Amino acid sequence: MIDTHSHLFEDEFKDDLDECIKRCKENNINKIILVGFSEETNEKAFELSQKYDIFYPTAALHPSEARESYLEDFNKLLDFINNHKIYAVGECGLDYHWTKENIEYQHKLFRMQCELAIKMNLPVIVHSRDADQDTFDIIKSYKGKLKGVMHCYSGSYELAKEYIKLGFYISLGGPVTFKNAKEPKRIAENIDLSRLLIETDCPYLAPTPFRGQRNESSYVKYVCDMIASIRGVEPSYIEKITEENAIKLFNI
Repeated sequence: MIDTHSHLFEDEFKDDLDECIKRCKENNINKIILVGFSEETNEKAFELSQKYDIFYPTAALHPSEARESYLEDFNKLLDFINNHKIYAVGECGLDYHWTKENIEYQHKLFRMQCELAIKMNLPVIVHSRDADQDTFDIIKSYKGKLKGVMHCYSGSYELAKEYIKLGFYISLGGPVTFKNAKEPKRIAENIDLSRLLIETDCPYLAPTPFRGQRNESSYVKYVCDMIASIRGVEPSYIEKITEENAIKLFNI
């Protein structure tokens, strides 16, 4: 299995990172996409990837990082990517949940990162919260050029199919295991498996039976098991196909 979206560099893991990695290997999780989202976390993700061969780092600027100095911030990101081996531009995107005051900068920064990904022939890892239509419109504007994944996808099944038409992957995480998560379960049941990825987004969004606790990459197996149960197939089948999809998208 591959956890395609992890933040194991966060402080929540500072005391037991080695144990977390051990639990991953015990559960057949042999690769983890370690996702940066700011100047500081991009550095952390890369540094950990040099220490542990299980990690594949990414770098980007999250929409919460969008501000008046976005051009200066983007140039620092560009310099970092030009001097470090990464596997995706992400996570980046749009987030209107906490504030809409920086929407103009969010849009500019997201587009610049999409164009950077195209130039570098890298996938984008897209964060979209309460911004479904604007996110889709921006991605659609790069149709045929941009590849990537909708991380911890929370939109509708109908919109997921439109993303797939644009060549994108859909990634499901802990919410698919929640009792009342009707739409994620609908997506899990019906999505084209050749476009499915699985993730944890740890330390956030822990799956049942750990909901409300710290999430970790080894818990991606609960996501896999739930999807397998919904599809009526063996977990090993979902493990295999999502791993193949991740290797193809991230070129690992």
